[in-house]
Amino acid sequence: MSSNHPSGGFRDQSAGAGSSNSFPPDDDMIDLRDLFKRLVRGLPQIAGLALLGLVVAATAYLVYSPNKTVTTSTRVSFAFPGFDKGEYPDRSKFQPDDLRAPEVIVEALKRRGLNASSESQSEIRAALSIEGIVPPNIIKDRDRLRASGQTPGLYVPDEYTLSLVLPAKFLLSSIQREQLLGEILNVFRDNFRRTYADIPLSFGNAINVLRNADYADYESIFDKEIRGIISYLTQAATEAKLYRSPTTNQSFSDLLRQAQLFSQIRLNETTGLIHQNGLSRNRRIALIKMNDELRLISDEERRALDEEAVVKNLLSQSQNRDQSYVLGIKSQLNQPRSNAPVIDQGMIEALLANDANSFLIRRALEAGLKVKQVQADKALILERIENMKSFTKENQSDQTALFAEVEKTITVLENDYKNLIDSIRKTHADFSRQEYSNAIRLSDSIRTKGFGLRPLLTPSAVGLFLGSAAGAGLSLLGIYIGRKRVA
Repeated sequence: MSSNHPSGGFRDQSAGAGSSNSFPPDDDMIDLRDLFKRLVRGLPQIAGLALLGLVVAATAYLVYSPNKTVTTSTRVSFAFPGFDKGEYPDRSKFQPDDLRAPEVIVEALKRRGLNASSESQSEIRAALSIEGIVPPNIIKDRDRLRASGQTPGLYVPDEYTLSLVLPAKFLLSSIQREQLLGEILNVFRDNFRRTYADIPLSFGNAINVLRNADYADYESIFDKEIRGIISYLTQAATEAKLYRSPTTNQSFSDLLRQAQLFSQIRLNETTGLIHQNGLSRNRRIALIKMNDELRLISDEERRALDEEAVVKNLLSQSQNRDQSYVLGIKSQLNQPRSNAPVIDQGMIEALLANDANSFLIRRALEAGLKVKQVQADKALILERIENMKSFTKENQSDQTALFAEVEKTITVLENDYKNLIDSIRKTHADFSRQEYSNAIRLSDSIRTKGFGLRPLLTPSAVGLFLGSAAGAGLSLLGIYIGRKRVA
């Protein structure tokens, strides 16, 4: 028998006394089966909104993408003598910005066959950036020094990030951008090799200079030439004592001895015959050239003497002052001890005075040596002039036989000279390949980010997700586009 329910309805007593597995209804419980049915019913709606979100996101990206920038980057490492001091091998200051020098950009554009107008050069150069890469441990060490009150020394990063940032609509494809960036590095590397690794083009060019020249010119030109060769080989033998070329099987010390023997035997034989007999095809012209050379070297001597006088005057004034070589350090006996050294004003002044005095001494030595060298060259020219004047008499005998003998010695001289220069060039080339093989190199591949269809994947995935989420949300709420809402 049923009874009245307080709410006005009726409750089945048999149902209330049913199995113990049944639970009373609860409004807070979620019916997952119902939710799943709603999602299944809304699958067409979810798929449609997902596709719509994908299309909208992709379209928005394609509209915006021409205005965004695209970065092409790589990493460059430097390693050559003097780099740790921030210097090139010739002790000139190293500048990372040299990578984007105007002449480098122009040559790279021309090599790739691209537009090399001034406007294009400016845009490319403005789009290039070079940033040093500093390892975290270096930053920590320098911060620790600053915290202790010390000033960190000069640090020159040996690796840099080279980036080319251009708009996507710029008239260069991703491949062209990567090729251009690689070409810029190739041009800079070629310039470095020509400047510091290759022998100058004028080196060993005496034979070409003396072609069809007067006999009197052999003595002056070869004298400067052999001095330059011996000076270069002496420096190279000092810097690379143990190096031996795999091509010539000679060291720089071997080449230095070979150059000295060439000077003593071949060169002295030829120039000795010319000097002893006053040989010249036209003595009047030869004297004119010697007198003009004497005038030029006399002017150089005056300038050298003036420079020497100025340096000596400054040095004497500096030495007249009372200089203290004692470095003053502030006492900290009654103060808390610190790891940071304290330097007073007297110490700084003493260091500056000592450094200035050392600089003036070096300059005085250089100026004095230059004066002595110029005076020696001047004395040599005067001797040649006097020697040539002694053979300008009209009663001089025929020198045809002497000319023929000198021509033979010149032929032998040229062959030996060419062999010597060839050995020097080959040895130097082998040494340069070994010494500067890793002077400038790529430490990472060249990559272009933000170009092509790959960047489209991210916004497309976001649009697809948002559209799917919107469709699923509407389905769970019982809202179906094109249908009536389910109660």
